[in-house]
Amino acid sequence: MSILETIILILILILLLGFIWILTEFSGMKKQLEEHKNNEPETLRLRLQAYERITLLTERIALQNLLSRHTNAGLSCRQMQMTLIDSIKQEYEYNMSQQIYVSTEVWRAVNNLKEQNIYIINQLAATLPAQASGMDLNKHIIDYLINNSNASLHNIVLEAINYEAKKLM
Repeated sequence: MSILETIILILILILLLGFIWILTEFSGMKKQLEEHKNNEPETLRLRLQAYERITLLTERIALQNLLSRHTNAGLSCRQMQMTLIDSIKQEYEYNMSQQIYVSTEVWRAVNNLKEQNIYIINQLAATLPAQASGMDLNKHIIDYLINNSNASLHNIVLEAINYEAKKLM
């Protein structure tokens, strides 16, 4: 290898090391900017408000709370099923914009709660006879919740929200 080739190789290595150093510095600066952005008072306030709204959403779509708001005795089982599912979907859609302020994990947990509750309602409604009343469905859901204390994600989702919100403070 000639002296010229050695000098060119050294220059290439120096340029490569310089490029790596610049990328490392840029990455560190980008991380600092993100941390600073997340700690700005206005951003922090918006994120905490989002966690409050997500907590309220979680409470409102919890099966036991949903049933206490929908006790219309005149509905059939199928009508009650649709009323409960529509209520869950409306609450979820109303708060959907909050997902940009909360962690992906928390939003995924809330989404799973929504899906689980709809699934439970559908499954329990399917076990009742066609002439069953809405009150029969409500009683069936209450019995299910009493007999399966680990069946609802409600408390787990609330704990996740609480944990994430406390990390911000």
